[in-house]
Amino acid sequence: MPYPPRTRPLPAALAAVALAATMAACSSSPAGGGTGTFSIWDPYPQFTAGSAWAKVIDDCAAGAGVKIERQAYDTTDLTGKVLLAARQRTAPSVLVLDNPVVSTMVEAGVLKANDEVGLDASPAAPNLVAAGTVQGRTYGVPLGANTLALYYNKDVLAAAGVDPASVTDWASLETSLGKVKAAGKKGITFSAIGTEEGSFQFLPWFWGSGAALTDLSAPPAVTALAQWKSWLDRGYAPNSVIGNTQTTSWQEFATGQYAFAENGTWQLENAKKAGFPYGVIPIPGRTGGTAPAPTGGEFVTVPAQDDPGTERTAGRIAACLTSPDKVLTSDTALTYVSAVPSVQQQQVARNPELAVWVDAVKNANGRTGDNLGTRYPRISQPLWNAVQAALTGSKTPEAALKDAQTAAAAAK
Repeated sequence: MPYPPRTRPLPAALAAVALAATMAACSSSPAGGGTGTFSIWDPYPQFTAGSAWAKVIDDCAAGAGVKIERQAYDTTDLTGKVLLAARQRTAPSVLVLDNPVVSTMVEAGVLKANDEVGLDASPAAPNLVAAGTVQGRTYGVPLGANTLALYYNKDVLAAAGVDPASVTDWASLETSLGKVKAAGKKGITFSAIGTEEGSFQFLPWFWGSGAALTDLSAPPAVTALAQWKSWLDRGYAPNSVIGNTQTTSWQEFATGQYAFAENGTWQLENAKKAGFPYGVIPIPGRTGGTAPAPTGGEFVTVPAQDDPGTERTAGRIAACLTSPDKVLTSDTALTYVSAVPSVQQQQVARNPELAVWVDAVKNANGRTGDNLGTRYPRISQPLWNAVQAALTGSKTPEAALKDAQTAAAAAK
């Protein structure tokens, strides 16, 4: 998938809309919950009734002794429909939800905490569970995760005399980009568009510098944005990144002219079809190691209902969907790295090229972590505006991020 639903932009008014649902989050009869029929809503319209994902749902329904009616929506549509359903007391029994939106749904009173419905997130990796943890309570279980890394063109690097294993920090990446340009090829492409995609792609460099979303104007953040700007100034990255989505960025890399592309697990099938040998390395931190990249992916959650028994049965269904014996099939279908470490090991055993992605996910951060919750969208938009301002040259990186921090603070 070129731009998976798990990384789509968060609507700017989402938090305000969610608050309007707070007083009416329960469902009086979730798709016939009292008659043995339960509903599940998910953001995977690409998976039809005969897909592996749909079969997992059917298996879990059989195990719970119920029938499940599934509705699939685009992620952006799903969020709005859930909030409307909550107001109308017709929320689904089980909800598969983009991870940055979990905290918004919690604030709106839509979701039940795991300890209220018998759902256990402890088998999943703590850094992934964090996106669903609000004020010390966890809501839902991560189904899987995707994140970002650097794809590279082996032919381009070989022609420039660059060993990809030598790229371990920002300095060595800069050296490699210089060699590639000197060899007559193009350096790196990424997405810096003025949407959540731009923030999503900038975050590994932002966090990899040591910056935190609680202070957009800190010196490490300025260093990260200045790094991106310098790549454009030196011709290491094309000016097209300013308007690139993750799809168009990938299309540039697919021309075979670029050494590197920042992109995600969802491009693996496209990489195999690119027509040139490729590899993947983690995005390096400024001084070394793997930079924390943002996590994409969904949580399986249980919305509030009028009947506690309905909620507990929904919890059993959600637990089944995220159980280690089921989730490998789902994560394979979704091109996800599993949230469960033991399942990650099975994935790498089956497909060794996933090892770098497992490592990236282990080092990843949730965008709503650090107790940001519903504040994240009010931070992300000023951040992507700052990236746009700096890369277009309308502001210096320092001024752009100073203005971004002011805007983020005012939006609290």
